[in-house]
Amino acid sequence: MTPTESFVSHLIELRNRLLKIVIGMLLVFAGLFPFANKVYALLAAPMIDKLPEGTQMIATAVVTPFFVPMKVAMMAAFVIALPHTLYQLWMFVAPGLYPHEKKMMLPAIAVSTLLFFCGMAFAYFLVFPVVFAFILAASPEGVAVMTDIAEYLDFVITLFLAFGFAFEVPIAVVLAARFGWVNIDQLRESRGYVIVGAFVIAAIFTPPDIISQFMLAVPLWLLYEAGILFVQFTQPKENSIQPKA
Repeated sequence: MTPTESFVSHLIELRNRLLKIVIGMLLVFAGLFPFANKVYALLAAPMIDKLPEGTQMIATAVVTPFFVPMKVAMMAAFVIALPHTLYQLWMFVAPGLYPHEKKMMLPAIAVSTLLFFCGMAFAYFLVFPVVFAFILAASPEGVAVMTDIAEYLDFVITLFLAFGFAFEVPIAVVLAARFGWVNIDQLRESRGYVIVGAFVIAAIFTPPDIISQFMLAVPLWLLYEAGILFVQFTQPKENSIQPKA
């Protein structure tokens, strides 16, 4: 097979994998679409539970009541189909990997997917109630809090992504060590920078209250420490590079 034919075959394979990814998401979305309003109600529950009695969320645009639940259903379809999506990407890149890389990457993909879901669950069940309670408690007297559903969706997606990717820190640490980019000593020496970076990220992606910032920054730091512990217990001692004097 000539280089040109090989390149074309790879493009065809990539097209087929992407097509399967899209079809998988569309099938899940088709199953969720009739229940889009219920899915949105589930997403909005942490905010609605904190609203004062007799108040509700609002829609300020004509098409918002239709498009926001549809977007929520699309987001849910993406999350539910994520294992299938990652599997298709894995099947595309797997032929080009060495056997030891295959053994490492497949568990990494599975664990990273699980950790991303854990991050979203952490945000939904623990962070959202605290954040929304703070926002409503801090509102000035005489101000009726009526959150627009489109703005609420953008807000929760930002937090979902922030906590989902935050929970990927252990995988990033382990892979960086396994590929030889860093060693255990360098990881330990970087603790101070990681803690500062965690609080900077938390200040960017969470509301300006100290509680929600801690709820993102502290898990980021602890997950980094968990990654260091895993590297320490799994990395052969002879591969550990001693720091220079």
